[in-house]
Amino acid sequence: MEDNNNNNEFLRRPSGESTNASSNDGVEADQAGSNQIKQDRPSHYYSYGPYKSTMGHDEIAASDTTANSNEGTTPVEVTPPRPVRPFSYNGFEPSQEHPSNNWQHDNRKKGSSVKAVFSAFMAGAVLVGGLMFASDKMNWFTSGPSASSSASAPVASKAAAAPATGNGGVKEAAIDLGRPTNIAQIAEQSGPAVVKIETKVKAKSSRGGSSLMDDPFFRQFFGNNGGGSQSQPKSGADQLQPAGMGTGFIFEKSGYILTNEHVIDGADEIWVTVEGYEKPFKATLLGNSYDLDLAALKIEGTKDFSSLTLGKAENTAVGDWVVAIGNPYGFDHTVTVGVLSAKERPISIPDSQGTRNYQHLLQTDASINPGNSGGPLLNLNGEVIGINTAVSAQAQGIGFAIPTSTISSVLDNLKNNVKIPKEPAPYIGVKLSDIDKDWLTELKLSNNEGAIVSEVERKSPGFVAGLRPYDVITEVNGAKVKTSQELVDAIKKLKVKDQATLTVMRDGKKETITVTIGDRNAE
Repeated sequence: MEDNNNNNEFLRRPSGESTNASSNDGVEADQAGSNQIKQDRPSHYYSYGPYKSTMGHDEIAASDTTANSNEGTTPVEVTPPRPVRPFSYNGFEPSQEHPSNNWQHDNRKKGSSVKAVFSAFMAGAVLVGGLMFASDKMNWFTSGPSASSSASAPVASKAAAAPATGNGGVKEAAIDLGRPTNIAQIAEQSGPAVVKIETKVKAKSSRGGSSLMDDPFFRQFFGNNGGGSQSQPKSGADQLQPAGMGTGFIFEKSGYILTNEHVIDGADEIWVTVEGYEKPFKATLLGNSYDLDLAALKIEGTKDFSSLTLGKAENTAVGDWVVAIGNPYGFDHTVTVGVLSAKERPISIPDSQGTRNYQHLLQTDASINPGNSGGPLLNLNGEVIGINTAVSAQAQGIGFAIPTSTISSVLDNLKNNVKIPKEPAPYIGVKLSDIDKDWLTELKLSNNEGAIVSEVERKSPGFVAGLRPYDVITEVNGAKVKTSQELVDAIKKLKVKDQATLTVMRDGKKETITVTIGDRNAE
């Protein structure tokens, strides 16, 4: 297996050297019992895997979510109120010279005041009434015919109801701002085909009696038999203990099940609980793919099972409603609703076996948590458009699902346990580093742009082309590369067997080397 410390599976780096070109920076897999997350981890952190009862990364991530400020309390500027200007009934500003100007007594008769108010009211009523009559008569505020003609009213009504014909009219469309009304129906119909998957592994053998006897330091004082007593027989060597829990769904009524490979990874036994059945079924693993994170299982029953139909993810548009069903944290058949947020998302998640490089993922804001892995992502027709796989643990509403376009292409291979060929992985077989400014004089360079070759793999494309250690690659097919990561990205965009022209600085001289891109997976 390729060294996981390498830059990526295309271009390898020398172990022990720090570099900025890592395609998996800031990405971690959520496996229970894994190491603590570093406090300075980047924001891009992906959580996935079967739910386990022990504290995992999601719980650690949840404990980190309190935002603290190192700057203390932000000072608040209080704006003094603006001086209030005294009100004067007589229209003059108050002054010290004429204090009596602030107030004036009304010496007019009360009767004349009432008459003036009544007259003003009547004048206003007459004016408003006249304007209303004129606007209705002359059709000031509408473009249709006058409302005064009773015969033309039905015609106007029909004209308003007719669709726009390109003459500038606007066709109204009814907009439903509420959620779909068939979510409950989808959950009811799809629920029986969604299953809970529990994995079990063999328990580690342990010595009976005191746990101190398991420590070689204490056994050297008391002897292998524990102070002269007879050795206790080993217990639990063949017993099974729970390992994790996830979700799957039946896609054929005869008992074929799809789920994620990481849900059943390392299991000695797989048990499937189906709604409507009292006892779980022991499942057989048919085929699986680490790279695609897919697995197919088979259970046997006395009658047909409920099943889900595989739809086409490519027919679902961004913004369409989607439904996720699964068993997050052991809560069976949890239904969550959201929209399709994006398509064609690539992410990389490292684990103990390597790095899963996902491609073409669907992004959704439907809630996904540990235990949802392997469950279906449904459209509003109740069809499966993806398998829920991962979620960003430091964000809200960023989940990912493997689309059915990826599943359909390998489904027969999974059912028949046929090895799925890996996608070509372009590489040139060199280890790279960024250029330190202290090396400029020794390498005879004017700047630190480019990537330095620290090691060349024997018989690799770079070795055959003539690349040597301490070569500095500055261009790929005429395009400048300033860092080793830019060089990695440029190689990844090429196809296997493509000819790449590399501009190399060697001993202060510029040279051109042509490399034929190889396939790491073929090697």
